[in-house]
Amino acid sequence: MNLPETMQGAMLLGPEHIEVREVPVPRPGQGELLLKVEAATTCGTDVKVFKRGGHPRMLQVPTLFGHEMAGTVAAAGPGVTRFAEGDGLVVANSAPCLECEPCRRGRENLCEDLHYLNGAFAEYLSVPARFVERNTHRIPEGLSFERAALAEPLACVLHGLDACELEKYGVAGPVEVVVFGAGPIGLLFVAALAASGHRPILADPNPGRLDAGSRMGAAKTVEIIRGGGQADVVRAGTEGNKGAWVAVDASGVPEVWLDAIAAVRPGGLVNLFGGCAPGTSIPLDTHLIHYSEITVKGVYHHRPDTFRRALEMLSDPAFSADVLLTGTRTIDQTEGALRAMIAKQALKVVIRGGGA
Repeated sequence: MNLPETMQGAMLLGPEHIEVREVPVPRPGQGELLLKVEAATTCGTDVKVFKRGGHPRMLQVPTLFGHEMAGTVAAAGPGVTRFAEGDGLVVANSAPCLECEPCRRGRENLCEDLHYLNGAFAEYLSVPARFVERNTHRIPEGLSFERAALAEPLACVLHGLDACELEKYGVAGPVEVVVFGAGPIGLLFVAALAASGHRPILADPNPGRLDAGSRMGAAKTVEIIRGGGQADVVRAGTEGNKGAWVAVDASGVPEVWLDAIAAVRPGGLVNLFGGCAPGTSIPLDTHLIHYSEITVKGVYHHRPDTFRRALEMLSDPAFSADVLLTGTRTIDQTEGALRAMIAKQALKVVIRGGGA
């Protein structure tokens, strides 16, 4: 392929400061790929990065950003044998070392040298050799680029479901799981739970998002108010008003973390999946945690195994991921897409190359 010299990319310069620039198109080095980005989807993490002007782990400004992407191989560097020009690929936004103790224990999401990849809101993306080798995946036949780009958030959700230990509670049948937060991650939790035969209850203040949850398989929706203190309201929607066996926070709001802990029945598990702002703390009811034997877990990111499983799940047309894709915009409209998410006017937006 004859590559252009420059490309369009959304450059993050600081808090709520994006400039769309013409930047050089990278040339792949040893073991690297150049990906032509066919679809990149916006994410709640992108919104945080946009508002805060960076991320302590994943990127430092000024930089191209965006991390949920699918595309085709535009060029392969020396030594690349697994992929060739024209192949449709999804590239994960992280690549573990596979050598440290967490990796050897199957906890690659906690890798001591986890590398991150950003820059999807651009026409091309340079894929480093570690990513090519360890966390790049062919798009299954028939799967669109838009759906394939959802592999990253769904991989996170599948890692979160693994942490829920549903098999522990599902001996007698489907497990009742409360999901707090009807953003894209919460909705993917609902869809994945429903696809696995469980009974998700979705709690959120936004009626439109609760409707999306119903379309994605929620057995019940509960409209709550913002600011916390809603555990009793949510428990009232569970079987026998006893609380759920499992509660998942997908909001990243400290007050909602407390509601999730208070919404499970004795012996239940709380999955604190939504990341709160740095420096956040919450009080814990030690009596409740101890005497009710409640398991509280922090859960983060994804693993190569869950990424592969996410692509398989997205390949099933019955899996209702398309509900999340609420618009398509061009690279020069990236800021507008993120602001639409902030205003709750969009769930996820597909960003494509080219101008308006």
